[in-house]
Formats: sequence, C-alpha cells, structure tokens
Amino acid sequence: MRNRVSLDDKYDLGKDRIFLSGTQALIRLVLMQKARDRAAGLNTAGYVTGYRGSPLGALDQQFQRAAKVLAPADVVFSPAINEDLAATAVWGTQQAEMRGEGRFDGVFGIWYGKGPGVDRSGDAFRHANLAGTSRHGGVLALMGDDHTCESSTTAHQSEFALVDAMMPILNPAGAQEILDFGLYGWALSRYAGLWAGLKLVKDNVESTASIDGRLDRVRPILPEFPFPPGGVHVRPSDHPLAQEARLHEVKLPAARAFIAANALDRVVLSGGRTPRIGIVSTGKSYLDVVEALDLLGIDEVTAADLGLAFYKVGCPWPLDADRLRAFAGGLELLIVVEEKRALIEPQIKELLYRTADAPQVLGKTDETGAILFRAPGALEPMQIALEIGRRLQARRPQERLAARIADLEARSERLRRTGDVAVRSPYFCAGCPHNSSTHVPEGSRAYAGIGCHYMVQWMDRRTEGYTQMGGEGGNWIGEAPFSRTGHVFQNLGDGTYNHSGALAIRAAKAAGVNITYKILYNDAVAMTGGQAHDGGLTVDQIARQVAAEGARRVVLVTDEPGKYPPATNWPAAMSIHHRDELLEVERELAREPGLTVLIYDQTCAAEKRRRRKRGLFPDPDERILINDLVCEGCGDCGVQSNCVAVQPVETEWGRKRTIDQSSCNKDFSCVKGFCPSFVSVRGGVLKGRAVSAPAAPAVPEPEIAPLDRVHSILITGVGGTGVVTVGAVLGMAAHLDGLGCGIIDMAGLAQKGGAVTSHLKLAPRPEDISAIRVGTGGADLVLACDIVVAGSAKVLTAMREGATTAVVNTHETLPGDFTRNPDFSLPGRQLVAAIEQATGAGRSRFIDATEQATKLFGDAIAANMFLLGYGWQMGAIPLTREAIEDAIRLNRVSVEMNLAAFAWGRVAAVDREALAQAVRTGEAVPEHHRLSESLDEMIARRSRFLAEYQDKAYADRFARRIAALKARAEPFGTDGEVLVRTGARELFRLMAIKDEYEVARLYSGSAFRRQLEDTFESHGRLEFHLAPPLLSGTDPRTGRPAKRRFGPWVMPVFGLLARMKRLRGGVFDPFGRTEERRMERRLRDRFEAIVDDVAATLDAERIGAATALLAWPETIRGFGPVRAEAAERAEARLPELLAAWRAGTEASQQAAE
Repeated sequence: MRNRVSLDDKYDLGKDRIFLSGTQALIRLVLMQKARDRAAGLNTAGYVTGYRGSPLGALDQQFQRAAKVLAPADVVFSPAINEDLAATAVWGTQQAEMRGEGRFDGVFGIWYGKGPGVDRSGDAFRHANLAGTSRHGGVLALMGDDHTCESSTTAHQSEFALVDAMMPILNPAGAQEILDFGLYGWALSRYAGLWAGLKLVKDNVESTASIDGRLDRVRPILPEFPFPPGGVHVRPSDHPLAQEARLHEVKLPAARAFIAANALDRVVLSGGRTPRIGIVSTGKSYLDVVEALDLLGIDEVTAADLGLAFYKVGCPWPLDADRLRAFAGGLELLIVVEEKRALIEPQIKELLYRTADAPQVLGKTDETGAILFRAPGALEPMQIALEIGRRLQARRPQERLAARIADLEARSERLRRTGDVAVRSPYFCAGCPHNSSTHVPEGSRAYAGIGCHYMVQWMDRRTEGYTQMGGEGGNWIGEAPFSRTGHVFQNLGDGTYNHSGALAIRAAKAAGVNITYKILYNDAVAMTGGQAHDGGLTVDQIARQVAAEGARRVVLVTDEPGKYPPATNWPAAMSIHHRDELLEVERELAREPGLTVLIYDQTCAAEKRRRRKRGLFPDPDERILINDLVCEGCGDCGVQSNCVAVQPVETEWGRKRTIDQSSCNKDFSCVKGFCPSFVSVRGGVLKGRAVSAPAAPAVPEPEIAPLDRVHSILITGVGGTGVVTVGAVLGMAAHLDGLGCGIIDMAGLAQKGGAVTSHLKLAPRPEDISAIRVGTGGADLVLACDIVVAGSAKVLTAMREGATTAVVNTHETLPGDFTRNPDFSLPGRQLVAAIEQATGAGRSRFIDATEQATKLFGDAIAANMFLLGYGWQMGAIPLTREAIEDAIRLNRVSVEMNLAAFAWGRVAAVDREALAQAVRTGEAVPEHHRLSESLDEMIARRSRFLAEYQDKAYADRFARRIAALKARAEPFGTDGEVLVRTGARELFRLMAIKDEYEVARLYSGSAFRRQLEDTFESHGRLEFHLAPPLLSGTDPRTGRPAKRRFGPWVMPVFGLLARMKRLRGGVFDPFGRTEERRMERRLRDRFEAIVDDVAATLDAERIGAATALLAWPETIRGFGPVRAEAAERAEARLPELLAAWRAGTEASQQAAE
C-alpha cells in the first residue's frame, strides 16, 4: 500500500505514521509537548539550548530549519557558547515563574551536548538538579555519547556523570522511543522536581525510521506519593542542605515511584512456564540482543521451550527494583548486556544480594571471572549471540541451536582473519584552509586542537598532541618549565576560541610561557556541518580581545589581505600578511618571547561551496586546468596544496595529474607546484551533458522477490559525495511503499573525504526491525559507491558467501595519502578479488559508475544514483521503481539529473552496449590516454614522439638502443619483456626532456586545444603559470624561481618557440647552458651508457638486478629545483644499483626505490 507523503509530515501533528530521524524526532517532541500541554489547559513554552557535537552535531541546524513551526508553539531555540552556560540557562527557565514574573504557566527545557560537554557541565547539572524544576516546566538533558570514538577524542559514556548528579536516566532504543521517553522524561521531571537524562547514541539519534507519532500514544501516570508541604519544585531562598535532603529523601523516591507506575521497564519474553535463563538489556544494546536472538533462530516459541526470558530496561538508573526482582525470581542465570561500563549489573547484584535462590549474574565477566562483554568499544549482535547461545546450549541442548552457534563461530573466525585490503582515512577537503594554515617552520612544532585541524596529526606537519576542548596550550604551561624546547605553536579553532579557548590564552599569558596561538578563523563550525559562530564573532573582535589579554604581538594572515574595510578597528601595531608569507611570519613569532597570536583568516572550503550554491559567496571566475602532456607527475602540486582535488590520470607517458573539477573548491594553492602545466581558465563553463544526454531506453522491469523478512543493505562511499542521500532516498521509498525501514549513517570524520557507510534495513513492518547496523555476514546487498571502503574489513565481513550481492563502483578515487606520495596507488585487483571472494562466485558486479556518470551528465555526483539504478535493476532492492523515483523527487536536489542517472544505471545492468553508445562522444579518447597493447607498439609510439620532439635521427637513436636491449632480453621470456618495457620507458623519459622548446610545443599542439574543448563548453581568457629561466627572479620566501602569470599573448610565443626546437643542444641554444639543462643531458647520456651495458652483457642470473637498474630514473621527475632534488636523490642510489648489477645480486629496497 502506497503512503501519501510530504516532507512536512514529520512536524505535522495531524499525521500518525511519519518517517523521520532521531534528531528530527526531538523537534517533533517539543511540538508534541506543547500540544499536550495546551490540551491539558496549560499555556507553556519551550526552550532548547546546548552545544553541538557528534552524535548531536546537526541538532542545531535541524532546529533552525524548523523555526517556522517552532515559533507558533512558543519554542525558543538558542544555541549556546558552551555547554555549561547552556545548562545554566536551562536552569534559569525553571525559575521563570518562581517570583510571579512568568509569562507562561511553565517552560519545558532541553539541554543538549556530547559526552565531553556533559563532563564540563557537571557543576551546573548538580546545582540545577538540587534546585529543582518548575511544576509545569521540566528539563531533559540530552547526552550525546560516541561509544566508538568515531568523531571524538574520547570514547564517551555519560551515564555516570548523571548518576553523580542524581539525575534519572532514560535510554531509548530507537527514534520511536526518543519520542516516547522524551514525553515520559518531562512528565517525570515535573513530577519529581528532577532533571531527566536522555541517552542518545548514533544508533538511535542518527537513525531514521518510520514511527508512530500520535499525540496520545504516551499517557504518563502520576502515582500517589506523600509529597511534603512545599512540594519538590524550585523555590527562592532555598538552603543547600535543604536541597540535599529533599533530593535524597523525597525527589529520588518520587522518581522511583513514577518509573514503577509507568512501567518504563518491560518483559519482552516471559520464558514460558519455567524460565531459567534471563537476559537484561537497555537502549542500543537491547536492539543488539534482539538481533542476536534472531541470529540464533530464537523466536517467542523457541524462547519458551528453552526457558529464556528477556527484560528490557527503559530507565537504567535508578532501576525499577520491584519489577526487576520479580523478573529474576526463579531464574538460574541472569545475563546483563550493556555497552561500556556496567551500570545496570551492579544495581541488580545489589538488589538481589542476600535474596534466597538468587540467580548467578553475568555481564562484564563470566562464570570464572574472565571478561565476557568488554567495556571498551561497542558490542556486536554476533558476539552477544555466541555468548548467549553457548550458555543456552549448555543447559538446554538443541540440534538446531548447535548448528546456529557453529555457523556464528565460523563467521566470527572469518571476521578475525579478515583485514583491510585498503583504508580510506579522513582528510582535509579540497581547498581546505588547514591545508595551508597548519604549516610550521622547520625546527618548530605545534599542538593540535579540537576541530577539523585535528587531522593534521597524521599529515607530516610536526604537529602532535592535543587537549580537551578549551584546554589548548594549557599542557604547554606545565611542560614548558621542564622542556628543552623554548617555544611552541598551538592551533586553536575559531569555534573552540569562542567556546572556551580564550581563557586558555589568558592562562598562557599569566604563566609567562613562550607560545604562539594560531587561531584558525574559518567563518564556520565546519566539523559539525558549517554552522555560524554563536554570537557572530569576527576577526577584528578576536584581534582586539587577544591584544587586550596581553599578547605581545598580534598578526593576521589571510588569503585576501585587501578584503577588510579601511575603517576596521584593529588593535595597535597589528600587521596583515598574505598567506604566502605564513612561514616567514611564524619564524618571526617563534623568536618573540611570551604570548603571541597569529589569526589565520580563510573561509572553510566546504562552507564556500555551500554558500556559492546559494549565491551567498563570491565564486571566482576561474578554474585550473593541468596540461597533462606537460605534467611530469612529480607530485609537487600535491605537496604545496595538500589538496585532494588533485588526482592522478594514467597516460601512455606515465601517471600525470588532473584537477577533479567536481570537488575543486577554487583555493588555487596547487599552482604553487613548480611546474609549467597549470593554466587558469577565465570564463570557463564546464562541459556538462545533463541537458543533452539522451533519454535512457526502456528496459524490462526486474523480477523482485516480495519482502517477507528483514532485508539488509550496506552502502559505502566517500564523505561529501552524496552517499547518505542514497540511503535517505531508499528509506523514503520504503516509507512510500508502506514498509518498515531503519537507517544509520556511519560517518564520523568522513565528511572530510573519509569512509562513509549507510546501514539500511527494510522489513514488512517497522516493528520487524531491531538493530539497524548490518552485522557480520548480514548484508543482502552491498552498494559500493567506493571500492576502497568496500575493501575494508568491516564491509568485507558484512558480506556472506552465496548470500550477499555486491554492486561496485570501480572508480579509484585516491585518498589523501596521494598528496604526500606521488606514486601512491590502490590495490585495485586485490579489492575486486576480495569482494568476489566474500560474496561468492557470480554475485558481484563491477562498473566504473563515476566515469559513466561524468560522461553522461558532466558531474561525478550522479554516480551514486547511477549505481542505485544498477542495483535495483538486478532485483537486489525490494522496493517499487515508482517509490524510488518519487523519493528522488521529494529530495528536491538535482531531480532531473538523479532520475536520469537512476534510469541509466538500470540500462547499464542489462545493456552495456546501449550505455556505451550513449557515452560515446564521436571523438576518440586522447591519443596519449590510450595505453599501448604490446611492447612493439609501446616502442614505436615513443619513437614517433621523439621524432616530433626533435627529429628522426634522435628517434632512431632511441629505437636502435631499445632494439639491441630487446634482442638481448628476448630469450628470457616475460622477465625479459618487463626489463625491455622498463628500459624503453625510462630512456624515453630522459630523452624527451621537457625544456622550453618542448613545453611550448606541447602547449601549441592540437592535444592541448582538444583538452580545453573536452573540459569546457566555452571559455575566455587563458593564463599560464610559468617561471621562464631568463625572466624569473628568485622568490625570497621559497628560494625557488618565482612563478608568474602570463596571458593569452604567450600562445603565439609558444608556437614560435616550438619551431625553434632545432636550436636544442647547439651553440645557439639560449637555454642549453643552464645548470638544469646540463644536468638533464648528463643524466640522459649516463643512462644511455647503462642501457648499452645491459644490452651487451645481460644474462639470466642478473635479469632482476638489471631491471632494477633500468628503473633507476623513474623518480627523476619535475622541473627546476624539484627535478634537481629528485636527481640528487636518484644519483645517490645509483652506485648500489650498479654494484648489484655487476655482482648479479638484488639491491637493497631503499636503493631500488
């Protein structure tokens, strides 16, 4: 049955069945509370405040987007500077009516924050909870816990902080219970005068599901209780000791009475007539246990046969003592399943202590005292299933149960043996300011801080160590008196500065240590989604503040020094510098004693992209193109820019570089690479075929089996490429089809180009879905939008031979490692083999979806929808086509392109020829992008190139030498061919010297014009980034020749210079006498002699050493100082390679590389 759905349904209280995320459920929750209060005759208001952080990183954005529906409900959303001040503000909401000054009958409040925010708010929590809530107000404290440390500096568990403050805790198991327990929580808070905690982990608050949103679903019971005169609520002039007594003797007992009366705990499985084994769990772990029982094949009937009972805890502190004791009565064994430190288990043991016939209680330890359910990390359903299953089998043996346990043990062993084939680590976005701002001078070191710049610690930037948020630099205060280091840099994000970091600067000044704070002003809190700073902090405000704190010197470094109005109120003696001067400025500050501050101002790249899409940020009329014929593949552009938009392109002449125009954020740092291949294109309109792409031909509807069980889909991809959107579209489609659906997006730092996985489960009914994460061997479909993430151990072990279908995008998007290692490559064949092995023969399909989508639509972002269409056409997604297409329309983003991409993906699954015909451009692939199919072709193409490069005699010089080498190596079969290929490749590179004549020829030839035409629909002015040897001075900052921009007038000069190639190497060659050209000729001549020696004396015993020797020049790449440094390193390796060749032994790995 199809549902009629609007995106506005999630906040429409007239809708009963709704599809929303846990975060969105919190917004519906405040609307429901207001409506319920109004129905009860109360005029209440709501107040929501806190500080963002995973898994509550997007909560503030969702509340801000819902402003139009919140305002009529009198709900105020006010994000705070930090968590403890937010908690204090919520405390204030409960005082609004206390003095008779209130405008409402009460204010229901929400505080939110991640685990570290709970920690720092402990003092405020304790005071506010002692003081109490208002009668018609109430407070929920949303504690966002990152159990697996996916986007945090600690793996957090916050319950014990709330226990210490004596705040009852509710632990929801999904989006449905976020609504239910939220309403119970406010009722409890009002009834007992206490704050109530709501535990939120990724698995509930970042999950998406179809839920029951009826207003009257929850009906809290307010039990009779002997409240003292004056009650339990907040009051003026309250003595601290009176508060303490009231808390212990009245409020907590009242909370226990409420918990018991409302049956927040419940028995899930009774265990039949004679239950003997009981399980107790809560929250996310409860869902894991349900999944574990399913893995064991245990349903209600089987559980009764086994005597297995199951108890779900809704309030883990304080426990419902009477209900728990009743459940435990008569049991022999009680197994407590809870993640992290035990909270429920010790309470149970205390409750059952000295109870007659009390069961044995297991949890964190087993029957022998050994570890059972570990506190570190997270628990997995398969692990839980094995531990429960073994104990059931030991007491009530069953053949079917034994078989299930054996299968799970086999899966567990496979999990233990499976490793990552490749890893995609998070990295700075293309054009990220931190690519430039986190450099420190040679001899200096820096500390990291909280924020995206935390990732600099794995980028070879001499940055190591960090503190809690707001403590940045405080560790140096203690370290400095005992260190031989006289000065350090401390990175400090602008969000952290605003939150609490400013106080650390004051402390550093007071301590008198030598430190430079680098305040990285990015104009957005990029880590959690690009939110604006709370309070609108500006660069000049920060400058004045730190100057007032006593900084000896304040310096501003920026990518746009001229953007500040002349009337800007800067502190006295502050200087402004371009970012190219960063290292020079840092060296000056490192010599300055005491406290200095460097403010680095450059807008977050991801935020620039968002704002540009909305027309809210300047979009430079410029794009960078790399002439890949000129490019040497040295990687200096990656070193200079650290930018992931610089990607490899494999050509006949070797690996070169290209700019991924889909991800480029126009930082332009790549042009600092010492290379003449960079061209600025003004007025360039990227070639896109979305408008002109032909309509996809009709293909047969696939056979899709009816959905009669839970169907698990795992989607993998790269952060920022729309992977999460695919899951959202499928989830909405399931909702439209009237099915149950659960989604969890596992991103962490992945929005920075790291690994993203979306776990999605479909079922006939919402209640059929328990844990949403796809466990070991649990995937029915893996939709691998990125093959690297699909090759991780977590994804490979989710596949099951003979049961999992995999649809894989084979496009190799290199991770950030490539910026630092120009020869980095992915193990493509191993990735394919690992996936095929994991799914079993014939169950994996591979296609370069990125290439196809780019050719069809001019945008790589269409690849994911293309792959979705492919997977659906295979019958691997049990949803209707109409629902998927309607969900794409509801998403309202690039609708026509995404619908077309989905349609063409369907075509690709059944008719590759039709797809090939559609993407065929009518022109051949650029000749140098076509790889030679044979050794003879490879040699012939290089000979032709050298004839064009110089003349036929020069080409014959190459051909004769390689012919002699080939004749000598021919008897040695495949090894001989590898040797000849190596020799031909490297001799060609050293002979085809990219001097001024050759660079001019490669620009004035037809291949460059063709590259422009293939990249741009149209373009205006071209500008070339060059450092001509006779015109360039030395850049004082780098010591390299200075690069300059040359306009389109240089193109005729290129043509003229190209025709002067016959001067090359002669007495009239104006460039031939430079040190660079003499070095290149020396290297060429030396290698020719090596080739001749190998061709004359090669034998079978020395073929390995000979091949290593002929590969010697492969790292000599680049131009000018880059090439000179590479040559110096290569020449240092040559003596060992020559010695190995002469001795017939293998050179050391270091020499070979």
